[in-house]
Amino acid sequence: MSLRLAIVMDPIANITPYKDTSFAMCLEAQRRGYHISYIEMQDLYIDNGIPYATVRDLSVTDQADDFYQLGEVQTVPLSLFDALLMRKDPPVDDQFIYATHIFELAEQAGVLVVNKAQALRDFNEKLFTAYFPALIPDTLVTSNKSLANAFHSKHQDIICKPLDGMGGASIFRVKQDANNLGVVIETLTANETRLAMFQAYLPAIKDGDKRILIVNGEVMEYCLARLPQGTETRGNLAAGGVGRTQPISDSDRALAQAIAPKLMAHGILFVGLDVIGDKVTEINITSPTCVREIEKASGVNICGKLFDAIEQKITTNANKDTH
Repeated sequence: MSLRLAIVMDPIANITPYKDTSFAMCLEAQRRGYHISYIEMQDLYIDNGIPYATVRDLSVTDQADDFYQLGEVQTVPLSLFDALLMRKDPPVDDQFIYATHIFELAEQAGVLVVNKAQALRDFNEKLFTAYFPALIPDTLVTSNKSLANAFHSKHQDIICKPLDGMGGASIFRVKQDANNLGVVIETLTANETRLAMFQAYLPAIKDGDKRILIVNGEVMEYCLARLPQGTETRGNLAAGGVGRTQPISDSDRALAQAIAPKLMAHGILFVGLDVIGDKVTEINITSPTCVREIEKASGVNICGKLFDAIEQKITTNANKDTH
């Protein structure tokens, strides 16, 4: 099937091709003969209720340098496309939310948006875990300093993080001595005016913060364990962690399969779970990563599975429209 595909992403000039998931998606789409259009967030707009974008044709080459080519700028309605991939990294700020409204207009015009616009608005990647309390570490979300202090007193060793971060940014570990707990709480809550997340520390982080991918409800059989280095607490690759591809465990599979039905119910086709030990710490739906590392080590074509699902949904929707 030859599709017209749009991808909304951060500036492609700034990516690292060998480990960029959006780039992997473009490579697979190109292999399938899709027509790919490149869009950045500022290229989106609405004219009298019709969603548009200024776009450029994109072609990619799997190499370290000169890895992409862009065509001339064109202005087109988003309804021109069969599918649109939202691959803009967090934070999920007001501009991100505004973009999801533009995508929803595109959905009404028949475009398949991955992941679904409403889901991107409804499910914060940290807060999404609250829908599965039996699967997560003891977790508190609050802006209240007294509650956060009490949570630390209970657990003695906690992880503190903002709700809108990514890549391990602004994540703090506070141990039994409570060193700097006050300033951590003040910083993350902006002096008790913003919600933040506090989780019991999981010693299993020494075995890696595992990224488990789910594609169209199917749990991928390999994951990437991101291992903290030196004195670092965080396993995130962006924070210096080292990735190790490994088969998922029975526990990993059970966690992911418990979450998958809710993802499917909300049109969320491509998801990255963060799992430490046997607990889910985040459910990433905005721009999940680690595909290239897993594909290279396992030989599993994850992007192929994603586009198979996209093609199937487009065909199903087309058949519905003809009846």
